[in-house]
Amino acid sequence: MSGDDSRKPINPAALPLADAARLLAKVGGHSITERMVRADVEAGAPTNADGTINLVQYAAWLVKEMGRGD
Repeated sequence: MSGDDSRKPINPAALPLADAARLLAKVGGHSITERMVRADVEAGAPTNADGTINLVQYAAWLVKEMGRGD
């Protein structure tokens, strides 16, 4: 054990919006902000009952939205 108990494992099924934005920005190579993720939630992106986001469900929603061609 490293002795740094302040680091919690990431749960991709229940990420706070700010954490989801940071993670997606790091792995996606694009600028993604919490405001952008929050706008998607307001547009209908699914969230868990506690307001966190499931990255798999969010990705599926994004793909569906891209297919709509809006």
